[in-house]
Amino acid sequence: MNKPRGRPVRGDGMTRGQILDAALLLLEEGQGLSMRALATRLNVTPMSLYHHVSDHAGLLRAISDRVYAAVLAADAADEDPATRIRTLLVRYHGAVKDYPQLTLAIFAQPAAFAGTTRDITDRLIALLGMLTKEAVLWLEILVDHAHGNALAFHALRDHPQQAASMQSRYLEALDQLLARLA
Repeated sequence: MNKPRGRPVRGDGMTRGQILDAALLLLEEGQGLSMRALATRLNVTPMSLYHHVSDHAGLLRAISDRVYAAVLAADAADEDPATRIRTLLVRYHGAVKDYPQLTLAIFAQPAAFAGTTRDITDRLIALLGMLTKEAVLWLEILVDHAHGNALAFHALRDHPQQAASMQSRYLEALDQLLARLA
């Protein structure tokens, strides 16, 4: 049976939002995200996806733009740089914790590192640059710390007390690092 081009069997049109929702679900289910698997999930031809996203990296960028958008929510420009850095990192940590497979997929495909993920990095570097001449080094320390802790949550998803303790330790360590930096 041939599938209609770009349309689900029901005959309804497909939106970019539906594609991103299905792709994120595939990622977080651990199914692996390929254009073919996504098309199968959506009951469309793989080529129809390319009307909405340029390629696999473009798909990951679009998903990350959606997931990480809240990280860049307006921060209080009147706050000191260390507080603004903390706010960004806590939001980012939460997004990585909530969507670990997305972060791992971006690690695996460097071309997907653009858009909002790049904007987060640029904002952190600018803020860190207000506190130190070693902004890139501190970026790597702080972001690696956020990644390591947030990705470890996946293993603790069925252990809420341990997860809460890990969250608390993350915040405590982040505060210690920022105190050293400031």
